[in-house]
Amino acid sequence: MEDTGLGDATELFTQARPRLFGIAYRMLGSVSDAEDLLQEVWLRWQAADRTTVRSPVAFLSTVTARLAINATKTAYARHETYIGPWLPEPVDTSADPQLGAERGAALEFAVLMLMEKLPPHERAAYILREAFDYPYSEIGEIVGTTEVTARQWVSRARKHLAAEARTPVAPSEQRRLLDQFLAAAQAGDLAGLEELLADEVVSYSDSGGTSRLAARVPLYGAGTIAAAVVGFAAKVWIDITSEPITINGQYALRLRRQGDVFAIVTVNASDQGITQVLWQVNPAKLAVLP
Repeated sequence: MEDTGLGDATELFTQARPRLFGIAYRMLGSVSDAEDLLQEVWLRWQAADRTTVRSPVAFLSTVTARLAINATKTAYARHETYIGPWLPEPVDTSADPQLGAERGAALEFAVLMLMEKLPPHERAAYILREAFDYPYSEIGEIVGTTEVTARQWVSRARKHLAAEARTPVAPSEQRRLLDQFLAAAQAGDLAGLEELLADEVVSYSDSGGTSRLAARVPLYGAGTIAAAVVGFAAKVWIDITSEPITINGQYALRLRRQGDVFAIVTVNASDQGITQVLWQVNPAKLAVLP
């Protein structure tokens, strides 16, 4: 590849950046960590002998994926000491529904949380295949293994995620359930909440230890969660306004009190009803949204 200087390098990096961010964010579940990682990718791209690089996108994707594999190990360790449930940092995907990918896969909170259980190399292979449709031969080169092993890692990841995931409802039904959930919560309607929730529903509240109202452990079961939500009615739901927002490819509600954003809530659901309620109330994570 002929390289005429830093200007060309900057343009090539800028063109590839959405894809690189998409890889890094899916690996780390953190906007800020993904941005920091891309700074390191940029420095390595500046320092590289670009005249020997046949495919800038392949080079940059390889650097990003390998740095993310190493960073994921550190991220996993941080999550183990995190106060309360950990949820990924939300990304407003209304402007970029696919977040730099050929397909908007491996982006929803539920999938990112399940991928936390995958080994880093397996997670990277799965993301490169499912979200970006890389051929297995190129995945092997990027993550430093053979094409056969790359296939095996993606296959194992698919089986692991399929074993734990439930068939989701249509987006329109997910939206209806979330809207009805919030309405029942604000009304203190215990029976209405229980009717919306699946028997084996789980609720995660990510505050990073900053809120006394957020449960520091996951809550399980329709009765338990409905009672907890109704119990907070007098403290939480007074003077609350909500606005729709698309987060990680899903319909969500941004909650405000006196104009200030204090939470984002979304749900995942199956034909049994709401299976997960996800509350993001960590101010640091809410701050990454525009």
